[in-house]
Amino acid sequence: MNEQTIPKPLSTEPPLLQVRDLRMYFPIVKGIFGSVKGYVRAADDINFEIARGETLGLVGESGCGKTTVGRTIVRAYKPTSGSILYYANGSQPVDLATLDEAELKPYRREIRMIFQDPYSSLNPRMPVFEIVGEALRNLEEVSRTEMEDRVREALVRVGLRPEYIRRYPHAFSGGERQRIGLARALVTMPKLVVCDEAVSALDVSVRAQVLNLMESLRQDLQLTYLFVSHDLSVIRYICDRVVVMYVGKIVEVAPVNALFMTPKHPYTEALMSAVPIQNPRLRDRRTRIRLEGEIADPSNPPSGCYFHPRCRYMQPLCAEQAPHLREIRPGHWVACYLADSLELAGASMMEA
Repeated sequence: MNEQTIPKPLSTEPPLLQVRDLRMYFPIVKGIFGSVKGYVRAADDINFEIARGETLGLVGESGCGKTTVGRTIVRAYKPTSGSILYYANGSQPVDLATLDEAELKPYRREIRMIFQDPYSSLNPRMPVFEIVGEALRNLEEVSRTEMEDRVREALVRVGLRPEYIRRYPHAFSGGERQRIGLARALVTMPKLVVCDEAVSALDVSVRAQVLNLMESLRQDLQLTYLFVSHDLSVIRYICDRVVVMYVGKIVEVAPVNALFMTPKHPYTEALMSAVPIQNPRLRDRRTRIRLEGEIADPSNPPSGCYFHPRCRYMQPLCAEQAPHLREIRPGHWVACYLADSLELAGASMMEA
């Protein structure tokens, strides 16, 4: 994909991360000899940019590959192919996809991850001091005194008391545990934080508190977020732009308001129909779109557009040739042959 056909933010801020033709295939191993019979295409030809200070949302159904993309960016996985260009100190990027573990070490301080489940992501046998300070011990040369000071500072930053460093995870609620996970990500003062369903396991009231905290930290610490979520209400609240994925491919990229009000891909329209409407007077005005059939198998995807077997607007061309992402208006990209002719329904942005 050339530079003119890669979705870019409308922001005037320079890019912090550029993902180019990223593929992450997992081998399917069968038989007593462990021969490879095929591949699961968890992420296939992924292209996007994140501007400095931006919050980019990554959405889609379970199994669409969004978590795989996030974990590949932090190099929990080594990508099958493609580039992850990180602009660490200006205009000269570093391709994280090509680095080995030793070379990645300085960048692991700057690119951190918050995990989904605050219960399973914290080691129950370690006190908070060890959990939050582990990254400092592994990635930086700090004394124990400095490590303790920075852990206390990180806890205060996320709204927890500094004396909690001697407690164990079982002593905290779900919301407090997620704040500990947030402190663990921020203790190295990163530039990019990948949030993998960071609030999906929390109660609604606690979720709002954590989201407000994350937005405040983004402004105070000049953070950049890649926010992976299936919850479109959360995406609408915290994100500047949104990338929509289906079976390992990007089908639409747009500013958050444009995506929710005027989606251009039929799959996005179906997602928008599931967004809860707060005003009860408006709930009867929209029909929920229920997609027929099952999500495509990433190890054996259909021909053409992967979504065409479930699309109510499908044309013969859709089954024959896969559409490419194209910009239909400034900042709004879509992979659909019918994007210019369809009038799709968006989610209501009206409040009660």
